[in-house]
Amino acid sequence: MLQQTLMHAITYTGIGLHSGKDVEMKLLPAKIDAGISFHIHDKKEVSIIKPNPYVVATTELATTLGNEKTHVSTVEHLLAALLALGIDNVECHVFGKEIPIMDGSALPITNLIKKAGIRSQYALRKAAKIIRPLLFEANGKTINARPYDGFYVDYTIDFPHKAIGVQRLALEITPESFDEIASARTFGFMKEVEYLHSKNLALGGSLANAIVVDEEGILNPEGLRFANEFVRHKILDFVGDMAMFGMPLQGAFEVRCSGHQHNNAFLREIYDNKDKYLKFEELIPEQRKTDIPYLGINTALA
Repeated sequence: MLQQTLMHAITYTGIGLHSGKDVEMKLLPAKIDAGISFHIHDKKEVSIIKPNPYVVATTELATTLGNEKTHVSTVEHLLAALLALGIDNVECHVFGKEIPIMDGSALPITNLIKKAGIRSQYALRKAAKIIRPLLFEANGKTINARPYDGFYVDYTIDFPHKAIGVQRLALEITPESFDEIASARTFGFMKEVEYLHSKNLALGGSLANAIVVDEEGILNPEGLRFANEFVRHKILDFVGDMAMFGMPLQGAFEVRCSGHQHNNAFLREIYDNKDKYLKFEELIPEQRKTDIPYLGINTALA
């Protein structure tokens, strides 16, 4: 499998979730082995942050990357699209310190990437492959990782709300299957939104870019895009959070009730114990296995 980058540049301006102001993003093709890099433009300088588990500065509302100079927020949907579509090398130039929230899903950026085109580069893609089972759990949140030649996610959520409840979805993440989760929007509860607005947070959040749930049900007049849109979005977030490893991560992951913070803690665990859990290798095209390993946590769920 060859490394890939964009065929043409992408420019997009939209509302920032945190600031509520217009922010701009430009995606530019990058050289072989450059990886994904965020170029955060301030008035006087440009700071560069490359994804790894330890540049995650906060996971409140969304995933924010930061260093001693600057930060960039709401990166997970963009990273999910890049990972799922097989984009290895790209420069993400950010004006306004956050990625536009768009419609709260990864569909708009996915469509922009497809329109810009993807081109192969003459170098093999590198990946980190899970080689040993790991059960990572805390406070009722679980990630069970197993070796697998691909990126397979089996995700369960359990919210004590009649509009959500228990939802489960499993799929292998490929450029084709990503369409099943790319359009799933972020969601939140009305009481949380009111609190955040009172603290001048999430000023760009609205029914145009999020599913909002109150005590009675869904507030969005158009309703849900899928009956299980909530778990679809959780898988989307998980894909974006796993992209924070800095290169494609291969394995089968059974996830229960996790979130950005737990996802990042899991990444740090395997990042700090690379020799125990991971094997780094170039991906040479070969006959793929078709069987999905049974992981065995959600035996009581349909």
